[in-house]
Amino acid sequence: MKRCPTCNRTFTDANLSFCIDDGTPLVPAAAAEDETTRVSPSSSSDPPSNQRPETYQPRDWQTPAYQPPDFQNAKYEARQSRTWPWIVGIIAIVVIGLVGLGVAAALIIPNVMRGAANRESSNSNVQQQSENSPDLNANQPGSNSELDNSNENMNTTPDGDTASLPPADEDMVLADLTALEHEWTVANINADKKKLDRILADDYVGRLSDGQNQSKAQYLATIERDTSIERWDFEDLKVTLKGERASLTGVLRLQLRDRTAAFRFTDKFVWRDARWQAVSSEVSRIE
Repeated sequence: MKRCPTCNRTFTDANLSFCIDDGTPLVPAAAAEDETTRVSPSSSSDPPSNQRPETYQPRDWQTPAYQPPDFQNAKYEARQSRTWPWIVGIIAIVVIGLVGLGVAAALIIPNVMRGAANRESSNSNVQQQSENSPDLNANQPGSNSELDNSNENMNTTPDGDTASLPPADEDMVLADLTALEHEWTVANINADKKKLDRILADDYVGRLSDGQNQSKAQYLATIERDTSIERWDFEDLKVTLKGERASLTGVLRLQLRDRTAAFRFTDKFVWRDARWQAVSSEVSRIE
């Protein structure tokens, strides 16, 4: 057992060396009692002070000033040692977050700006197209504008019937009749009576090279497939246009398997049912 000589508090902890109240070094309890006995007032049996030996010196019981360990500084240093890793970690997290935001901004902002620029460019292009083409449906098949144009090409005959006006441009008529001649030649080679029936008018009359005339019915009845023709060409095509009637002259040159043949022809057409139909043809062989 130990006792504090200052506050006389006793402690049973053998490992305790200082008083927990005032910091005074503890002393064994028995020794303290002996010291108390020695410093207690003298009894009647003790010799008076004037009779004590001169060599006697009273014991100085004043204890040296106690210097307690700096527990507060130790706790503060320990707290600092435990806190600085957290501070460093938080700073590192903040720095990483800022770097991540910077990288994301560098990647996203250019894309957003390019998208905005593309949208602005497309809007300006659409606006420019709308300004240059006020009626976008004018050229669409089946549009009202096309119907109006077709109606403008229709005229009313004296008996009240409607019919399309024939083309008035000779170059356009020449191109149309040239295409029709190629179609006519293919139909003759293949004996395509259905296509020939559409090309020839009902009042068609053909004059053969031997001088005989042939009607549409006779033409369709006697036509046969000809596989000897390998190639054909039209030369010197010329068109004469008079209102709804047109005349086409030229030379048809055929390449057969073993020879060539050439025919000079004059085909006459009439504009009926909004198309050209053959009403007569005259063919003569070129020797």
